[in-house]
Amino acid sequence: MTTAAVQYELTLNGRKLAITNPDKLLWPKANVSKLDYIRYLLLVAKPMLAYVNHRLLTVIRYPHGVDGKHFYQKNTPGHAPDWIATKVRENTRYTLCNDEATLIWLANQAALEFHVSFHLAESDCPTELVFDLDPSTDDFSVVIEAALLLKKLLDELGLQSWVKTSGASGLQVYVPIQRRYTFEQTRMVGQFIAQYLAEKHPRLFTTERLVKNRKDKLYIDYLQHWRGKTLVAPYSPRAREKATVSAPLRWEEVPAAHPVRYTIHTMPDRLEALGDLFAGISNPASPSSLDPILAFLRQS
Repeated sequence: MTTAAVQYELTLNGRKLAITNPDKLLWPKANVSKLDYIRYLLLVAKPMLAYVNHRLLTVIRYPHGVDGKHFYQKNTPGHAPDWIATKVRENTRYTLCNDEATLIWLANQAALEFHVSFHLAESDCPTELVFDLDPSTDDFSVVIEAALLLKKLLDELGLQSWVKTSGASGLQVYVPIQRRYTFEQTRMVGQFIAQYLAEKHPRLFTTERLVKNRKDKLYIDYLQHWRGKTLVAPYSPRAREKATVSAPLRWEEVPAAHPVRYTIHTMPDRLEALGDLFAGISNPASPSSLDPILAFLRQS
């Protein structure tokens, strides 16, 4: 990295990138500048890209930092370098964040959140079954209880699962599956699991989509898991004042977990100490079959 009067220059994947306004505070209350942010992304790039690679990308850009206005960007902008990989789906030219150069180019555009599809760009088959646990209150103990009950049920169904924080208020549970199911099939399985939990634990869970009707219950979101829709990527920062990130966890950590513990400041050391806890999703050794559950549902 070489310094200049007003910018830095990086060479990544054979591409030269100018980093403009490196001292701009993107997370003022967490004291995270653009240069700090880029350093963070370079430290987590390998495990982050292992999952993000070849998925349809939506970013949320904050040109003036998290305290300023923001906008969602699905279409690759016209000024993007011609080496940026893209994929056209349903009249949208999505960026594919397949390498460090693309990741850092987006960061320099003040893309502070990375949200990706549940399927690869060249496929319509989901790579995992995902549940987003979205609380209605600030009591994170409710999210912990819900996640552990969900894991217990998934274990009973023979579905191995991984968990990460959303980086905001909830937890997200992933089950790697064989890449031969349709979203219609995974929707059937997700709905079955979510409704079972809501019926067995009505004080805790709800499948009510409308926030105003949830009261203080936790929403187990299975509907977000669909073609073209997205969820925040592992290791992606969130536009929260503490610069929290979506952090993969070990299941034994969940009882003491809280999103504010995992930030741009803390994640690099955590990653170095524990390795990529999302590797079981990014590169699953034995993705699950949903055939037994689908057979049961067809008979019901």
